[in-house]
Amino acid sequence: MSLNPENRPFRPAAKCCYDFILPRNLMRPRPQAVGVGGRLRAVGIRGTNWLNGSTLRVRFMGGTAAEQAVAREQAGWWQAVANLRFQFDNAPDAEIRISFDASDGAWSTIGTDARSVPLNQATMNLGFLDGGTAAHEFGHAIGLGHEHANPDGGIQWNEPAVIAALAGPPNFWDEATVRHNVFKKYSVDQINGTEFDPASIMLYAFPAEWTLNGVATQANETLSALDKAFISGAKMYPKAKPGMEAAIALAVGGPRLEENIGQPGEEDVFRFTADREASYEIDTRGRTDVYMKLFGPGSPTALIAEDDDSGYGLNPRISAELMPGEYFVQIRHYDRSSGTGRYTIGVKRR
Repeated sequence: MSLNPENRPFRPAAKCCYDFILPRNLMRPRPQAVGVGGRLRAVGIRGTNWLNGSTLRVRFMGGTAAEQAVAREQAGWWQAVANLRFQFDNAPDAEIRISFDASDGAWSTIGTDARSVPLNQATMNLGFLDGGTAAHEFGHAIGLGHEHANPDGGIQWNEPAVIAALAGPPNFWDEATVRHNVFKKYSVDQINGTEFDPASIMLYAFPAEWTLNGVATQANETLSALDKAFISGAKMYPKAKPGMEAAIALAVGGPRLEENIGQPGEEDVFRFTADREASYEIDTRGRTDVYMKLFGPGSPTALIAEDDDSGYGLNPRISAELMPGEYFVQIRHYDRSSGTGRYTIGVKRR
């Protein structure tokens, strides 16, 4: 496999992004999935997608006007193709909070993992802004992992050379950090995505000396065609799907709704109003294996809970103490690549 098919000269990229994946995501059991022809598929970290059609607020925690302008511009590359919107309003409780600490490298939490970070702390750091660095980190912020960790990549690392190179400036990584960020591959059961993409903005640039077979990657500074196709595809944020304004109304204590996942990758979004502080239960029923997420109050990005099989059979059930307000429920098939089927959904006060 040629990782630099156009034989462009390698541009050294000693600055690397820290792979900020929460431990729980590395331990989530998932069924294995393969792509067309049996080839593995990877890139997006499962369970970290924002609700399709979300507006993600962004707060700058420092940075010059020029640095902030670069971040805005490159975030716009993703917004142009994904069914997401970035709102740079510096809200105190913004979903994405960006620092510009030059001593802390470049990193970002993955997707909705940002909700696990205290509001007074950054969820992304742009310690350098070479090329497409900001776009790379915003890719993480909307749920994408590192392309070099794609299990279909086939990269043969020269481990001693990589460890020695990254031990020096500007990274100063110890061996454990290098193994986590460079050598560790995502398992097939924790990711969604595409076949290995050597042009991806999510791929590190590295020299031939870092591999046993002498291949190198280029510095990718714009979104690749596959990046754009994947982020706008059924598994991530397709624009063809309706936004929050089209969420289906659920009545608390009302009749159950009969719904259908008609196409692979389809997501159904519902909304209901809690009129008092109480315990509420949302569940699905039927033979279709669906997955549920609950967001709110008043926000389609504030994840409260998610569930797979706590209900009858393969159905999810979420029971939660809720304050008065509006809540959103996202339902999708567990198997986003091929799953379809009917189900019913209801919500009641307990």
